[in-house]
Amino acid sequence: MFHENTSADCLSTLTTSTEDGAFQTKGHNTRILSPEEAERLAKDRVLVSDFKQLKLEKEAQKNWDLFYKRNSTNFFKDRHWTTREFQELKACREKNSLYSTERCKVFQCDLTKDDLLENIPADSVDVVTLIFVLSAIHPDKMHLVLKNIYKVLKPGKCVLFRDYGLYDHAMLRFKSGSKLGENFYVRQDGTRSYFFTTEFLSQLFRAEGYEEVVNEYVHRETVNRKEDLRVPRVFLQSKFQKPFSKT
Repeated sequence: MFHENTSADCLSTLTTSTEDGAFQTKGHNTRILSPEEAERLAKDRVLVSDFKQLKLEKEAQKNWDLFYKRNSTNFFKDRHWTTREFQELKACREKNSLYSTERCKVFQCDLTKDDLLENIPADSVDVVTLIFVLSAIHPDKMHLVLKNIYKVLKPGKCVLFRDYGLYDHAMLRFKSGSKLGENFYVRQDGTRSYFFTTEFLSQLFRAEGYEEVVNEYVHRETVNRKEDLRVPRVFLQSKFQKPFSKT
């Protein structure tokens, strides 16, 4: 079920009812902050020291390994929404007669420095998903990830992206002293998170040669009926395509 909203304030938005009964709105507008939220963000100008930032970068892998170890059974949920939001994932599996779990290759790598060509042939991948991946990487190194992926992606095929958007509830929960840079924060466990704008993401992908297909915010409200709490979530959902070679 969907409702298209074309008012002056919400141009080109689409509201859908999801499988859990919640409503989410897609569009190009950022979330409007309350005066209190805007004031709190404006006052939060002190950055984490350079020494600590270097330490966090050096220990990034260790901090995430500890995170996954602690949350291996109580954090991750089935992502049924992925095939709803990204039809390419369902089509890729169902239409490819060569698909077989026995032929899938699993390997670990650091996308900011390990060359994907060591494990994957150039121009051979149909779909790449970056789902809550790029936000954990330092903004200065994000272009290395996209450059690495570009080499193995087939011309005409897409990178499917979903990650934290500007003014998501998680961003507003950070206390003073957690800020690493513009829209970039560190959690108490040492893991880091970046909150994207459509403009920043578009510039990032286009600089590496990708073409923009879709790039929009997903506004979703999480409701805790027991405690009567409504939490505004903001994600960025996008598709960027590797262009066909020009002849």
